[in-house]
Amino acid sequence: MKLPPRLSQVAALVPRGASVLDVGCADGLLLRHLRDTKGVDGRGIELDPARVANAVALGLAVVQGDADRDLVNFPTQSVDYAILSETLQAMRAPDVVLAELLRIGRRAIVAFPNFGYWRVRLQLLFRGSMPVTPSLPESWFATENIHLCTIRDFRALAAARGFRIEDSRYLSGDRDIRLHPNLRADHALFVLAPA
Repeated sequence: MKLPPRLSQVAALVPRGASVLDVGCADGLLLRHLRDTKGVDGRGIELDPARVANAVALGLAVVQGDADRDLVNFPTQSVDYAILSETLQAMRAPDVVLAELLRIGRRAIVAFPNFGYWRVRLQLLFRGSMPVTPSLPESWFATENIHLCTIRDFRALAAARGFRIEDSRYLSGDRDIRLHPNLRADHALFVLAPA
């Protein structure tokens, strides 16, 4: 089972044998990969009941729930890593969800599409409409995304809330981006820790 590049980058950040909570785990692809390749003790929470059923059918410990409301039910410091991949932009209160991740996990891994990516900027500038890109594939009226942000926005939020950034990676497709990531990367991954 081959993971898409962004999920591969997330998986690479999780050490062998760690315990994980995958928030917004979809059908459990990442959890399954981590279980099968790294012996990770993983569980997940997912809003969509059909995706939950698919994950459970694969033998994964996934429950149905809404991350905006239900993370408060998870015990403090109960996992090594709380993961929020491709879900931050769909949260009603992203700052509160991030704080909950860092309460539940000793570390948080957060991955999201970068709204500062140059193709996004050009579509807004020249078309005057909300962009559709490989990282943001749905039209504005069909997307679950409600809080899009840039890499710079995320760093500012982390600083304002006192979250420590331990690691960051920036991608354009499957390429690592080091120079001007807020402009050149379509995706960002961060490892956060409490201050």
